[in-house]
Amino acid sequence: MKKVLVVDDEPSIVTLLTFNLEKEGYQVTSATDGAIGLQMGLNEAFDFIILDVMLPSIDGIEIMKRLRQEKIDTPILILTAKDDPIDRILGLEIGADDYLAKPFSPREVLARMKAIFRRMEPRRTETTPPSEMESQLTVGEIEANLSSYQVKVAGKPVVLTPKEFELLIYFMRRKNHVIDRDTLLNQIWNFDFDGQTRIVDVHISHLREKIETNPKNPQYLLTIRGFGYKFQAPSNG
Repeated sequence: MKKVLVVDDEPSIVTLLTFNLEKEGYQVTSATDGAIGLQMGLNEAFDFIILDVMLPSIDGIEIMKRLRQEKIDTPILILTAKDDPIDRILGLEIGADDYLAKPFSPREVLARMKAIFRRMEPRRTETTPPSEMESQLTVGEIEANLSSYQVKVAGKPVVLTPKEFELLIYFMRRKNHVIDRDTLLNQIWNFDFDGQTRIVDVHISHLREKIETNPKNPQYLLTIRGFGYKFQAPSNG
């Protein structure tokens, strides 16, 4: 049974989400205060976190920042009080996996959760190319296991958030291809912005810090100026 943490200061929303999540077979823990929610997220293991942005004590953005700083890679769905692109962009840049603007339907929350869980699973459909059915990908000294979600660089494990893992796998499957930011936004984040968001650049920077020996002089994940990014094996790899 998957464990879900719901952090929202509106009791009616907590009750609504708890009822619908438990009906779908999830085990739900909840908090209506940001500080309490943060401690729960830090001290307990959850499979998913639903996190409101506007919270007493500590807001959702700060909670998410702290969780990611502590290398907690649990998928996070943020809830915003209004359809504000600033909250969405900031949350996604910090490490959220998706967002929903209030008011929302419980069915939409469940659909978003299932979509995130699906994206974390290896794709094994009849239309999936053979290269995408592998359980392990290797490029140079980077090894990614699609079954256990484990990544090793030169034999040493590295911890990635779900979104960083998804981004790495997308690149590894398309080794030596130049991929533009708009494609990454659409394929990894499933939405389209006006090109001003730094979500892609921020995640690329975080990923480089974990897989590159020298992130300022990357050997795997290269910036192709004016076009996008290219993932390759180092020339000595």
